[in-house]
Amino acid sequence: MRRPSASSSGPARPADGPTPVIRGRLDRDPTRPVYVISVAARIVAVHPRTLRIYEDEGLIEPARTPTNIRLYSDEDIRRILWIRHLTQERGANLAGIRILFELEERLGVRILEALYDEGTGAGRDDGAASTEEAGHHGA
Repeated sequence: MRRPSASSSGPARPADGPTPVIRGRLDRDPTRPVYVISVAARIVAVHPRTLRIYEDEGLIEPARTPTNIRLYSDEDIRRILWIRHLTQERGANLAGIRILFELEERLGVRILEALYDEGTGAGRDDGAASTEEAGHHGA
């Protein structure tokens, strides 16, 4: 018996099939707060107390329900992941990260993305060469 290939079964799928459900998830508003603190903490692999500390330090500002429950959006999750990257991979402290976030906001420039690219090797050839040259000139 021959099974139909994925390509032959694709067009036979009704327009109202699974695709719209997936499309709806992809089109979800990233600013909409949907995750309670325990779920957000699990997503970013930290203890819920860590998220409270980030909030106390002014790094994140989750939405609150009328009963004062914290709700985190996808943007909050992305911001928390940046904080984790900067503290764990780049050695930044929370005060320094707050300054970076403030600068990004004031300047409208994606400083953190540039730091991330630098840390992952994207554009590293130029950056590594100029860093080495600067080190030689300073000695």
